[in-house]
Amino acid sequence: MRAYHLEKPGTVDGIAARETDRPEPGPRDILVRVRAVSLNKRDLLILNGTYPLKAVPDVIPLSDGAGEVVAVGAEVTRFAVGDRVASTYFPKWIDGRITPALIDQPGATLPGMLTEYARLDENAAVRVPDHLGWEEAACLPCAGVTAWHALTGGEAVVPGETVLTLGTGALSLFAVQFAKLLGAEVVATTSSPQKAERLKALGADHVVRYADRPAWGRTVRDLTGGRGVDLVVETVGPETIEQSVRASALYGRIVLVSANSPRKASLEITTDALASSLVTMRRLFVGSRTHFESMLRFLGDTPRPPGALTLHGTRPVVDRTFGFDEVHEAFRYYESGVAFGKVVIRVA
Repeated sequence: MRAYHLEKPGTVDGIAARETDRPEPGPRDILVRVRAVSLNKRDLLILNGTYPLKAVPDVIPLSDGAGEVVAVGAEVTRFAVGDRVASTYFPKWIDGRITPALIDQPGATLPGMLTEYARLDENAAVRVPDHLGWEEAACLPCAGVTAWHALTGGEAVVPGETVLTLGTGALSLFAVQFAKLLGAEVVATTSSPQKAERLKALGADHVVRYADRPAWGRTVRDLTGGRGVDLVVETVGPETIEQSVRASALYGRIVLVSANSPRKASLEITTDALASSLVTMRRLFVGSRTHFESMLRFLGDTPRPPGALTLHGTRPVVDRTFGFDEVHEAFRYYESGVAFGKVVIRVA
């Protein structure tokens, strides 16, 4: 089989394809013929050596992938040959709170999914909906689960609340879609008039162009009749946290997904912004397999709140798909920041 390896960190050209023996599943492993993988911000951080979890030398990159089970170990009970599956971001984190013993990740400390065949522990995969194509299914493990966890963990969003999302990264787009499924009103931000229209088409009720309004927190409050939003999915961090606080309702919640930035070393919130706020901030990092399965059950089985979108209106947004021989081009395109949604690589 062919697999890509990060032979030289720091450069996209350091990712190289090699021929290698196809792995055989152990007693509790499944062997997955990978059909598609998708890129996340963490993959660029790992490439550049700035990710908090140090990658092992020569690692196979990427955490997110989907494919079909082609072989199973003798003790496997969760899957059978022919099942359609996706990888999980934290293979050891099944449920409950994460601990240091559970932080291993594909594409960092474990072999990733940028390979024709991947050997996974049977507990490190979930079944994916039949109606999704391989490219769509490969978008779920990181951005999809993070957005779902942000909206349903802690004090979960309920119908009638207002959710604020930032920008048009894949995670934010998932958050727009899921918030609508949960019956919430959605305010989204962007700098582009073209992307503003696409956000509205995706379900956003209001779109604020932050390039025109640097103090957009006030604009968001005005859109909510002065009340502010109930929950902010904060995906930017240092550059936006002040305005996120100002946009929040008195007892608003901020889910902090990103806390670092190459341009700003710390989160800074003025006392003026906090003076009239009782906002609660919650930090999260993707989610467990249970979060993943909860998301899939909701999309497939749970009745929708009145007026919410249906399952087939919440397909992952795929911006562009590359071939397995175009890995370098895919990384460079994703790094450019122009994508609206996920960047996917078709493996087989």
